Amino acid sequence: MIEFQNIECDLKIKKKEFSSWLNEIIIEENKILGDIVYIFCDDDYLLAKNIKYLNHNTLTDVITFDYSKNKLISGDILISIDRVRENSNIFGVQFLNELQRVMAHGLLHLLGYNDKTEIEEKEIREKEDYYLEKISL
Repeated sequence: MIEFQNIECDLKIKKKEFSSWLNEIIIEENKILGDIVYIFCDDDYLLAKNIKYLNHNTLTDVITFDYSKNKLISGDILISIDRVRENSNIFGVQFLNELQRVMAHGLLHLLGYNDKTEIEEKEIREKEDYYLEKISL
């Protein structure tokens, strides 16, 4: 099950359509949907979690907590709507497009993709682009 929560923000999305798209990504990656919670929040909330759990005192757009076991994909994906909004302006893309990219990015981390090296970052960006082409919201 994919669940969406708002904390310190009021984001409205097409939950059914987003759930279907995200589940299609999981299926295409040969995994099984467990329990995934997307938490949309503001910078302050995400920064506090970043400091508390990851010991990083920096703003970020997404943090992923992975509870997956084998092929069963579960986790919490926290997304700062403030960062998404700012990044959409910086990169000159629509807010919804940037939100979709960040949502896919968090899910790809749960699916085993990383972005610590240049090679990993290139691979995860290519996967983001691939799955963004498949969405029509």
